[in-house]
Amino acid sequence: MLEFSTESRIPRVLTELIDSYRSDDLILSRFTSHLAIVLVVALVLLGGGLGVEDLQRGEGFSLRVASPEEVTFVSWGTGGQENPDFLTRGVAPITIIPERGRQGVIVYVVQPGDNVSKIAQSLGLRPETILWSNPELETWPDYIVVGQELFILPMDGAYHEVKAGDTLQSVAERYSVEVSVIVECEHNDLAEPYELQVGQRLVIPGGTRPLVPRYVQATAPPPPNAPQGSGNFMWPASGYLTQSYWLGHQAIDIGAVTGVPIYAADSGYVAFTGWMGGYGNYIIVNHGNGFETLYAHLSQIRVIAGQGVQRGQVIGLMGSTGRSTGPHLHFEIRQGGVKRNPVGFLPRG
Repeated sequence: MLEFSTESRIPRVLTELIDSYRSDDLILSRFTSHLAIVLVVALVLLGGGLGVEDLQRGEGFSLRVASPEEVTFVSWGTGGQENPDFLTRGVAPITIIPERGRQGVIVYVVQPGDNVSKIAQSLGLRPETILWSNPELETWPDYIVVGQELFILPMDGAYHEVKAGDTLQSVAERYSVEVSVIVECEHNDLAEPYELQVGQRLVIPGGTRPLVPRYVQATAPPPPNAPQGSGNFMWPASGYLTQSYWLGHQAIDIGAVTGVPIYAADSGYVAFTGWMGGYGNYIIVNHGNGFETLYAHLSQIRVIAGQGVQRGQVIGLMGSTGRSTGPHLHFEIRQGGVKRNPVGFLPRG
């Protein structure tokens, strides 16, 4: 991003041109921005406002390249359809990434409406990199709250805090990389004999770790003559998709406002209702055909364990309970105990 300052001796037409350039800089390509600068200089020289000597002295015209930390975020859009069988995707966030990128590890403060996938997308990283850089998120990717500080790497990989007994070899094996990858990373500032200190942090470019999905077991037995699901799922809420299914988040998140009705995605019986620190208020519905669905972060639960429910029945209201940065529904579909991508089972708009 380029910023200009002008002095009174620059012609008004040039000032207007600069103002116009500033207002449009978010949508111009690098080529266009370079061309605009050339045009500005040409107009100045032709108009006699500034001479070559002025430019060489830096008088009357200043140019500043934005620092790598200047990243702008625009919130996701809101809205949605009243028809629970239809879901719309919110407006994608616009992020200005500096040309030179981040030059080191930074700390990101979680904002309202954030989730791991959104943060990663905004910063040009894989969501897994956020998890592998912040151990508290590895077993619970939704475990973020507004104001929480997260380590952000300048590239995909992992961020390791040295523990007693760690060696370069053991750390490299843990993240499936060669020792040379860690040693040669400029962000680690390592020198022979490469002795590690407890508490020292290492950037592991390209490092990966296995992700272990969490699983909540349903407990209530089926009631007599419990409705059985058809396998034909409906959207459980109106709203917009705020987070898709990925390895570390085996569910989808549907955002809207507190109080939006939550519907049973298919017929079945309520196997569990209750509270868990990350999920907040949540419900598990067993559909009697090998499928279960889970609905989390509810503001209200409108059913009880052991109750039969029909497809489309209101079972709760959307909220932001548990570890959540804003009102949304965390929705899971499980088949034979395995979490599946809900989008593959839900009707298309």
